[in-house]
Amino acid sequence: QRKNPFSSDDRLASKPAHTHRGDPTYGRPPEGSRTEQRGKDAHSHVGKEVEELCLIIRSTGQVGEDGHVSVTFGQLFETYVTISNKVVGILLRARKHGLVHFEGEMLWQGKDDDVVITLL
Repeated sequence: QRKNPFSSDDRLASKPAHTHRGDPTYGRPPEGSRTEQRGKDAHSHVGKEVEELCLIIRSTGQVGEDGHVSVTFGQLFETYVTISNKVVGILLRARKHGLVHFEGEMLWQGKDDDVVITLL
């Protein structure tokens, strides 16, 4: 019970260190913990998937007049879905990092097959 943060008995429950929004450790796992390591591993894995997506776009797309490689979502989906079922999520992450550009907030198979994705 001493380590149970949900215990209502104040003399037994340990008080967790409270952090506030401005604190750099707010919302982060303790340094050196297994949770922190799992997060780092997941971040690395997603980074590799973004890299692979960019390579697929480069190899399947067409070079435009501006020198950027572009591909339609339908073509990319058909090529990339055999590698990973997380095409849209990886595209969103790549856009967040400024690696690709496309119109709209979300892409849907069938409906957005003609949307052009440009590798930046």
